[in-house]
Amino acid sequence: MLYQHLTEQILAAFYEVYNTLGMGFLEKVYENALLQELRTRGLRVEPQVPIPVHYKNVIVGMYYADLVVEDKIIIEIKAVETLHPSHEAQLLNYLRATDKEVGLLLNFGPRPKFIRRVWSNRRKHGLSQSSTST
Repeated sequence: MLYQHLTEQILAAFYEVYNTLGMGFLEKVYENALLQELRTRGLRVEPQVPIPVHYKNVIVGMYYADLVVEDKIIIEIKAVETLHPSHEAQLLNYLRATDKEVGLLLNFGPRPKFIRRVWSNRRKHGLSQSSTST
């Protein structure tokens, strides 16, 4: 798996934050806690990274990735009862709009859940490769 060791570190931090805070906070609280936990573990993390959206070579808007780890993995954080396909679509759009190939959707809902998506740069205009776990 692409960036498996880094992904494992991120997921360990995710579960540490979830086990410490539990559910019920706003996404920003989890984002800040995960940012702190990842940095404590020695990882380089940037919050709220702007991602320009292009339409026919013109910037028509901006997305903001919750966290980007080691300039390799995009993290999208949710705190919802159940993940919806639109949450995953958001992560896939981040991957499509950037040179990043790995994304993690982390849900701090009633039960911790993550979805890992890989979209290789050479296939940005093709179908995504994916794996899901709980």
